[in-house]
Amino acid sequence: MTDRAPRKSEDRPLTVLVAADTYPPDVNGAAVFCFRLARALHARGHDVHVIAARNESGPDAVEHRPEATVHRLSSVKAFTHEYYRFVMPWHAKSGMRRVLREVQPDVVHAQCHYFIGEAAIIEAERRRIRTVSTNHFIPENLDPFLPFPQWFRDIVSRNSWRDMGRLMGKGAAVTTPTALAAKAMAENAGLQRVLPISNGIDAAAYELAPGEVVEKPDHPVILFVGRLAVEKNVEVLIRAVAHLARTRPELDAHAEIVGDGEQRDRLREVIAAEGVEERVHLRGHVSEEELHRAYLRADVFCQPGTAELQSLVSLEAMSASTPVVLADALALPHLVDDGVNGWLFPPGDHVALAERIARVLELPAAERAAMGEASHAKAVRHSAEKSVDLFERLYRGATVAEVRAAL
Repeated sequence: MTDRAPRKSEDRPLTVLVAADTYPPDVNGAAVFCFRLARALHARGHDVHVIAARNESGPDAVEHRPEATVHRLSSVKAFTHEYYRFVMPWHAKSGMRRVLREVQPDVVHAQCHYFIGEAAIIEAERRRIRTVSTNHFIPENLDPFLPFPQWFRDIVSRNSWRDMGRLMGKGAAVTTPTALAAKAMAENAGLQRVLPISNGIDAAAYELAPGEVVEKPDHPVILFVGRLAVEKNVEVLIRAVAHLARTRPELDAHAEIVGDGEQRDRLREVIAAEGVEERVHLRGHVSEEELHRAYLRADVFCQPGTAELQSLVSLEAMSASTPVVLADALALPHLVDDGVNGWLFPPGDHVALAERIARVLELPAAERAAMGEASHAKAVRHSAEKSVDLFERLYRGATVAEVRAAL
């Protein structure tokens, strides 16, 4: 086990290397987490470096960004994905050796066990650098991009879980955003001491600011935010809106879908087939300012995805005091108290989803506001400051038991 703690005083600035296969401008939960972690560590005075795949063709490069020095490794495009790029294993290893030699980090924080993450864990162990690993991923996330029979995908999944345990188990600590995700890692990867450390949220960033006015349309808004990917099941929301249009037309419910991805054309086809072009609005990528307003404009937030290890976008919506209707799958149930801050629905069941949304929209204004306040109360428990405190303690040499006691 690599467990060399950083030297010198407890409060000195550290040099931290975040090893990530995905980083902005990529848009996904892991990339957002890495960016926010780097920004928070930089604000605390640490020297932050990120090593990640280059987002376009070209040689290795270095970006000097406000939050970190980003070391980009030459990458190739995944032929089954619209934008995802990865670093060939041999280049990940040579690039990692070079960056570690140049940066001399006190700690390496690996964000996965593939490609760059694997190279980071192995090379850090060889150099006896303290390593913390965080898992944002389940192997089943790969299924839509593996053009093979299910039996073959099952083999890939089992091998991926095994490799996760073998590689992440080398470090000083392993974390994942939720206790449910930690349980899945124990059952499938044999990692028994995984720390459930929330990705964290700055709830204030999504609250209504003093004096701020957000105009709402004259119809209820159901909001989805995220990648338009297969596992997000956005078509279930579209069909739920169509069902509401047929069975409760008086609600006049509309959906705003914020985000982009490889399923956009498929979703346009579903919208047309269901006849809800006037009720479902694909917004694409939006600015942080417009996203803030979208959360505050929404009457209910929906996440129909079935592969969420935490769902930062759900926490963002809850921070904006928005009731939520989420799929009863993986880690989403820990964000919902049925009837208190929203509802769960059976994954894939658009009729049940429509019924749960209607329950929220038919509430008197005061009761819906109370449901939103309950969402906000749950969101603020996932303090970004506390999460960074815990990671910082791990970086400085705290044991898993010591950090678990602080959870």
